[in-house]
Amino acid sequence: MPVLTPGRRVERRSSPAAAGRRSGPLVGDVRRAWTAYAVSQAGSGIGTGALPLVAILILGSSDWQVSMLAAVAGIAGAAVVVPLGPWVEFHRKRPAMIAADVLRCATLTSVPVAAWLGALTYAQLCLVAAVQTVGVILSSAAGAPYLKGMVPGDRLAVVNSRWETTMWTASTIGPPVGGMLVSAFGALAAIVVDAASFLLSAMTLGWTRHREPAPATPARRRHWLAEMIAGWHHIAAHPVLRALFVHALLFGGCLVASTPLIAVLMLRELGFSPAQYGLALGIPCAAGVLGSLLAPRIIRQHGLMPTLLAAGAARCLWMIVFPVAPGSAAGLALIIGADTMLLLCAGVFNPAFATYRMQAVDDGYLARVTAAWAVSSKVAQPIVIAAAGLAAAVLGARTALVVLAGVLLASVVLLPWKAWRPSPGSEHRAVPDLQTGAVKR
Repeated sequence: MPVLTPGRRVERRSSPAAAGRRSGPLVGDVRRAWTAYAVSQAGSGIGTGALPLVAILILGSSDWQVSMLAAVAGIAGAAVVVPLGPWVEFHRKRPAMIAADVLRCATLTSVPVAAWLGALTYAQLCLVAAVQTVGVILSSAAGAPYLKGMVPGDRLAVVNSRWETTMWTASTIGPPVGGMLVSAFGALAAIVVDAASFLLSAMTLGWTRHREPAPATPARRRHWLAEMIAGWHHIAAHPVLRALFVHALLFGGCLVASTPLIAVLMLRELGFSPAQYGLALGIPCAAGVLGSLLAPRIIRQHGLMPTLLAAGAARCLWMIVFPVAPGSAAGLALIIGADTMLLLCAGVFNPAFATYRMQAVDDGYLARVTAAWAVSSKVAQPIVIAAAGLAAAVLGARTALVVLAGVLLASVVLLPWKAWRPSPGSEHRAVPDLQTGAVKR
């Protein structure tokens, strides 16, 4: 087994059979892994907002309790994941993914059972929500290296695009289906479907035949704390990943924080109806699907890093439209158009970014880097939401959105532009070294 040291790439000698497996796409196992992901994403889409609905409709929780449900659960769940990162890294990934699915299924199932027994409490909902956060991060942390081990490098962009398309489709179709289920059968129905989806996902993963290589082992005489924060250390030591990390935290935080402010702006200040607000949210989601479908072709034509940088910058340009749009049909069209372009660019960016991170990070660090990224996002987003809410209370929703749009525009400067810059008088692109982030010409 290889011993990891900081900055070294893990190298393993493959048997001829293993080399043959990596020479072409593992269609059967990749399809099973995708099916498991699609099923769980569909369930999560249907279950979007189900726990807050249970808190409101069954427990009669107050507004602040509903707000705190997501914030506290996200931060608590992220804190639990931090010490689990090394465990995922140094164990086989498929059992970790299955365990995450089973854990989420069990905790979600406890909600309708407790409700039917009359024993459901707000504390239980917080615990269940925190476990869902843990499951999402663990599944993502284990899933990235598992997928990387199954898919040849030249197919990663295509496969990541398939995953991204699935996510956007589930996010678009799932919530309306969940709403109809809740209307017909009550808030617990969506939770039952979500729990069942995780069980089906775990079963599907159990049917995969891909044999993982032996997991990496931790460096000798290395303190457990060093292993726990190795994901952040690896990001900080890599110039390109470090720039993408800071930019991603700002983009994700501003995007999430803008959602309630856009609702206030459209429904209160601009006077749009709930139906018009629903159109403004629903129609642009199709652009995310389209962007993820176009991503492999764009990457093939223009290269991975140019696609990542161009799409990453372009997705930051559109939020400024929201606070300047008028309360008219033209204003509604502007809002829908801006949101459509934002999600189209995000749909292209995400597969390119996922592919770059898989290629850039050493095999023995990928799970911890992915977990560190997700944990940081879960912690940063509530902070940005709180700051934006405070700004809205003092300055108004429109001005707060202008501030968020300004932060997004400024974050474009943080993208790793030096990682790709054509040499003067040369027809060749400058390409970043995937391990160090240094520019090769």
